[in-house]
Amino acid sequence: MALTLYSHPLASFCHKVLIALYENDVPFQAETVDFGDPGSAAALLEKWPVGKIPVLRDDARDRTVPETGIIIEYLQQHYPGPVPMLPAHADKRLDARLWERIFDLYVSVPMQKIVTDRIRPEGSNDPFGVADARRTLDTAYAMIETQLAGKTWAMGEDFTIADCAAAPGLFFASIAHPFASGQHNLAAYFERLVARPSIKRTLAEARPYFQFFPYREAMPERFLHD
Repeated sequence: MALTLYSHPLASFCHKVLIALYENDVPFQAETVDFGDPGSAAALLEKWPVGKIPVLRDDARDRTVPETGIIIEYLQQHYPGPVPMLPAHADKRLDARLWERIFDLYVSVPMQKIVTDRIRPEGSNDPFGVADARRTLDTAYAMIETQLAGKTWAMGEDFTIADCAAAPGLFFASIAHPFASGQHNLAAYFERLVARPSIKRTLAEARPYFQFFPYREAMPERFLHD
């Protein structure tokens, strides 16, 4: 098989790429990276010295592709399917990229700050940083609530790279920092996301690892069972 995705089932940025792959039924081999295993970590570092996941390896084109947005654009260029991840219109492409970055930087990143702080060694927690991350999420949630008015997906009627970024970030963020009660557009959008087949499949594959999620006790029961 030409494509190998180096990833981990509990990593939100890996979910983002998996959703894009599943949307277009792109064949690939999944390689789980275990950073606690020197051999597994070395195999990743050989391909991408930064050591971040996911990383896509395309043996057919002898190309290693890091970074989620670049991976998804690479897939659209070389392994296209029925669901374009980037709109054809230039301005709409810019909007999709913008909202992809908003979901990455202002949802997924602060979510990770909150989640990882819970498992830091005693005495090394960062309450100021966590409070700042929660403020960032509040701002992002309000922006998303406005953006989604009258829309099915982040960009309108078409599912795009922005929604691939939104789904995992909002999934984990909504557990660690729930939406406000009046954010009806955001809540309805979240329900559409988790009902979409590509996202349901991604979450189902991650389910065995949810026991290791630091906010496991707050995860809704519906996501813990088939």
